[in-house]
This record gives sequence, structure tokens and C-alpha cells, in this order.
Amino acid sequence: METTVLTPHRKFLFLQGPHGPFFRQLGAKIAATGASVSRIGFNRGDAVFWMRNSGFKPFNGTSEEWPAFLESFLTREGITDIVLYGDSRPIHTTAREIAKARGITAHCFEEGYLRPYWATYERGGTNGHSMLMDLSMDDIRRAVDAQPVEQPEVPVLWGSAWHHAFYGFLYHLFLSLPTRRFRNYRPHREVSVLTELWYYINKLAGMPLHGLQRRIRTRRLLRSGAIYHLVLLQLSHDASLRNHSDFKSVEEFIERVIAEFSVGAPMHHKLVFKAHPFEDGREPLPSIVRKVAKSAGISARVLYIPGGKLGPLLDSANSTVTVNSTAAQQALWRNLPVYALGRSVFSKPELVSENSLAEFFAEPDTPDAESYNYYRKFLLETSQIGGGYYTQRGRAELLRRLVDLMLANEDPYLSKLESQHTQSADVKLVGGVDHRVT
Repeated sequence: METTVLTPHRKFLFLQGPHGPFFRQLGAKIAATGASVSRIGFNRGDAVFWMRNSGFKPFNGTSEEWPAFLESFLTREGITDIVLYGDSRPIHTTAREIAKARGITAHCFEEGYLRPYWATYERGGTNGHSMLMDLSMDDIRRAVDAQPVEQPEVPVLWGSAWHHAFYGFLYHLFLSLPTRRFRNYRPHREVSVLTELWYYINKLAGMPLHGLQRRIRTRRLLRSGAIYHLVLLQLSHDASLRNHSDFKSVEEFIERVIAEFSVGAPMHHKLVFKAHPFEDGREPLPSIVRKVAKSAGISARVLYIPGGKLGPLLDSANSTVTVNSTAAQQALWRNLPVYALGRSVFSKPELVSENSLAEFFAEPDTPDAESYNYYRKFLLETSQIGGGYYTQRGRAELLRRLVDLMLANEDPYLSKLESQHTQSADVKLVGGVDHRVT
């Protein structure tokens, strides 16, 4: 991938980032190359976690005023690059659309598709807006074969759920403090800032008890010898659930899965709902699962397990069902059958079932292992960056690679895909025989 030398003509605008200091540190690294760096902040949390007196511009208008404000800022400052985390937030959706219309590069960050060891960096959009959505397995195979890259060792774990939850708590604590500077700020989620803060407090306080419940229920399940199908629950406010599926709520998803399981699965099979690691109680999921299971007449065959480590449950599962959680890739890595009810970056015919869900429960179809190996290699060679947002060591690992990736002329996916054409150009016909140029 060819990298440009940054000049003062490159002007980066940062919007909202992951909770914590990652965007501040990334902005400092970009500024050190000679580029101009600025940030538009929407609340006190954004301001606290940015560089002091370094290009911070508060937006204190309404959501209706945001597009015009951004257009004006981009024109006045001559912005060439926009940086954001969470591409489906309303302010970021608008920013991506405006950036595309203006020919501005949108650098989009997200949690890793191959969690927990990597973070995601893409251009233009992530998840359902990712370029991956339009790539076939044939495209991916050709790109990987054209330019083989030695796979890195799996990195060490970059922190835990506690670090993530702590920064979320701290961010919302700052949001809860009174201020007139951001008087029109409204969170992208449906609850108030104080309610969100309470959820984080509840999450942190409940971690020890939920961890104990998880260990007990998991041990009991695994020791029972039961054949079970694992359902990966997502957060009710998950942007992928809301924007890239037809479900209006997690409860609607639970109802669909239990209904199909009661029809298709053998009588001796069980259904295990695994909560998201950051489930914070805003949805009464245990009672919803119990209610729906009772209504279907299969209460004895349905179990709910609080969030936590997924590996031990996947190791013994018969199959996995999700809306579009990237955690399903841990199942694919284990060659475990996967059913996705939403639109996702891994929903390729070679990887997920195309049968009805009832048929899947009756006879889960295994993914093509070779195809997933190609898919995983493609991700590791393009958008998956070793490291994490929530620990200093994890951030340091990310920053070592990200700056050059962001300065490169080409999108990482396009660069990889075009390598196959470069290789083809290196083949010359001499006397009707192929000779590779070396």
C-alpha cells in the first residue's frame, strides 16, 4: 500500500470516538505528521477526552442545525478527512453522507469484527455499510491468493470488559454534570444521560454477582451433557440490530428464535440464550426469555446465561444463532454452524445457513472451513488492527499501525483487491508461454 507524505494540506476533523482517550492520542499522532487536526465536540465528555486548547469546536445547536453547521465548518476549514467511531449514530450518518458528496475521506472505527484481539478500521462505513457487504467469497479468495501474507500470531488480550465499562461510566459521569455550553445535546440513544449513567453504575456494581451466576450456570450446563444451540443476544441499542435487521427489539428476536426452535429442534435439544457482555439491565431479558419460553411450552428446554466469556459455551455448542453479532465469527472460527437473521459482514452463502431457521435447528449445516479461513485472512490483512481502545497497551498497539493506514492513498480493501490485478500484469506472454517476471 502506497503511503503519501502528509503536508499541511491534509486537514483531519474528528467527531465522536470510543469512550476514553483513544481519539485524543490518535489526533496527537496525526498532528505530529504535520497535518491539521480539529475536533467538533457535542458534550462535556467529548471535551474532557480531547487535547486541551487544540482545535476543539463545540457544537451547541440542535440536530436540525447539524448538517448546515458541518457543511459550513468543512468549507471554512478545508477539511480533507473525517474521523469517527460508530457510523450509524445520527450525527455520523449525516457526516458520512456529506463527506461522500464532497469527496472527503471518512475514516470509520468500530469494535473488532474479530474480537477481542483486534479493532476495526474501514473507510466510508462499517458493519452494514462496509465494503465487505458487496464482496463475494470469490473476490476474497482471489485477493488473498494474489498476495499471500504470513498471518500474525494472535496478540495478547488488550484489557477486559471492566476497562470498557469504566470509561463508559466516566464519560457519562461528565455528561451528567450541568453545563450551558452543550445545552442542546441529546444522546444518540433513547434514554437520558442520567439514566445511561445509572446503567453503567449498575453494570459495574453487578459484575461480581453476574460473573458468579454465569460460572455456575455454565458449569451446570456443560456438566449436564445436554445438546444445546447457543443464541448470541445483542444490546437493545446495538446499531447493527436496529439499522441492519428487520427486528424492532431484542424481544422480537427472542420470540422468533423460540418459535422456530419449538418447531424444528429435536425434543432432547436445549436452547441457551447468552447475554451480551455489556448487558446492563435496561431490558429485563431473563424475564422475557422465561415468559416467551413458557408461552411456547418449552420452559424446561430454555436457559439464560449472563454475559461474559463466550469461548467455553461455543466449544460445546451444536450451533449458533444471532441477528448479526460479530461474535458469531468466533463460532465460524470453530467451524460451528451459524444462522444470521440480520444483515452482516459475514453473511456469505459459504459461511452461514440459507435454510429456514426451523430447518437449521433440525439439522444445522456446517460452514465451509476453507472459505472462512480465506475470509479471516482477508480481514486480518486489511481492516482488523491488533490492539484495543480501552487500555494504554492496546491503544499503543493500534497507534503503531493506524497512522500510516490513514495516510495511505487507497482504502485497505481496495489496495488488497487490486493486488490481484497487479500480479496479473506481471505475467507476460513470450512465444505463447506464460513467464512470471521476478
